Amino acid sequence: QVQLVESGGGLVQAGGSLRLSCVASPRTFSTSAMGWFRQTPGKEREFVSVIRRSDGNIYYAEYADSVKGRFTISADNGKNTVFLQLNSLKPEDTAVYYCAAGRWSKSRMLPDYWGRGTQVSVSP
Repeated sequence: QVQLVESGGGLVQAGGSLRLSCVASPRTFSTSAMGWFRQTPGKEREFVSVIRRSDGNIYYAEYADSVKGRFTISADNGKNTVFLQLNSLKPEDTAVYYCAAGRWSKSRMLPDYWGRGTQVSVSP
């Protein structure tokens, strides 16, 4: 069964930090790319970060320009969990954050599965 369950969202002041977690079912975690997207009302869902596995079984992290240097993605293979550490948060980071599992192709993540999302709210 495919399953992605996010947690860790909340309300934080600007400059603060949060850590998001995504626990995946084993089948889902075996996909070649696990990542995070976010969405605000009236806007399209946008890519945030991905951790992807190459053909040589080397892991790479990719980030949207808007979060580079502030967010860090990591994974615990033993726990089928992907984390997103959010530091130096800004009000414009406010969104619902979705965990995704899928593929990496032509320099972008192509999600096949989605979690239900977790709300991150950053106050000024």
